Amino acid sequence: MIILVTGAAGFIGSHVCEYLLDRGDTVIGVDNLNDYYDVSLKHARLEKLSHQNFTYYKVDLADKDAINEIFTNHAIQKVVNLAAQAGVRYSIENPWSYLNSNLTGFLSVLEACRHNNIQHLVYASSSSVYGANKSLPFRVEDSVDHPLSLYAATKKSNELMAHSYSHLYNLPATGLRFFTVYGPWGRPDMALFLFTKNILAKKPIKVFNFGKHTRDFTYIDDIVEGIIRVLDKPPKANPEYDFSTASPAESSAPYRVYNIGNDNPVKLMDYIHAIENALGMKAEMELLPLQLGDVPDTQADVDKLIKDVGFKPSTPIQSGIDKFIAWYRHYYDV
Repeated sequence: MIILVTGAAGFIGSHVCEYLLDRGDTVIGVDNLNDYYDVSLKHARLEKLSHQNFTYYKVDLADKDAINEIFTNHAIQKVVNLAAQAGVRYSIENPWSYLNSNLTGFLSVLEACRHNNIQHLVYASSSSVYGANKSLPFRVEDSVDHPLSLYAATKKSNELMAHSYSHLYNLPATGLRFFTVYGPWGRPDMALFLFTKNILAKKPIKVFNFGKHTRDFTYIDDIVEGIIRVLDKPPKANPEYDFSTASPAESSAPYRVYNIGNDNPVKLMDYIHAIENALGMKAEMELLPLQLGDVPDTQADVDKLIKDVGFKPSTPIQSGIDKFIAWYRHYYDV
């Protein structure tokens, strides 16, 4: 297959590209290499993707002409859209960047898909869309009408935009709500990265909500496996679909939404203890209130994912953290 992956220099995107190349696909990678975090880490991820079947374009998704040219130059069959301006807290500080990347950029992708007869568009949503929902575990049938951050609102918007294109143009599209992804080559703004860096430097770590969070941490390899399994099984239109009992995760159009998470929430303090165990060091903690835009607890109901593609994430938290710590020590020579 010839597959376009946006966000190819990102945490999840680079892992997806590597998986696809290893199994023999041709991958067209797109990334604008923005400076939201250390660009050298993004370059290092791209270096790992050096392969005769990998072509990289430094392009911003909002540049619709450049995106159209890429689709014109390559006989792309499927698309994995992972490019986005990430970060819940940063969306409060810099909201305009989210509209440009997550909405205008996604529209460029949708337009290119519909004009080039793409067989399947898989795109990243987020567990953040569940917002103020307090009913655990989060089910894809639940309302996501109360986002707590602009980032979450843009991700819900992506789902709505994708549905409209599925309905209007019969474009098979699947949204994946990721739950707190972690692992080697991860983002420096994420808790695991920040905690590890500060503990090794013998600096205090900031623990929000006074450590009372629970999170459905999901290891990167499980996320990638879920993406690939979904990518290989495009949704089909269902003209018999009954909108009187409608689920927001399905449609008469070729459209689906899935959670990808462990369905095994971990207390933040237990997560920190697992990092301490892996490092052989104790953390000094600065306990702080809940941050604006944060969701206190998350847990993924993955029954639909299991039913449709036969997969459930299962990597134990200590195993995943151990692998991250090993990578971090090697990459930063600590």
